[in-house]
Amino acid sequence: MNIVENPFQPGEKLKKINSPDDLKKFDINDLPEISKELRNYIIDVVSVKGGHFGASLGVVELTVALHYVFNTPL
Repeated sequence: MNIVENPFQPGEKLKKINSPDDLKKFDINDLPEISKELRNYIIDVVSVKGGHFGASLGVVELTVALHYVFNTPL
């Protein structure tokens, strides 16, 4: 089996997030940049793999905010 390294690289802030707890370590002023990095990552993946991304891009800020404010499950 040929294992290919993931060609999609998240932004610097997004690389540091593996769980909602990691997101909460950032300052609230970093959330717009995190959302921007997440949107760019979604666009990169969908442009190669295919699919629809309109709904995903529309809820990025909402999802980031919900995970930042509430104690969401891992």
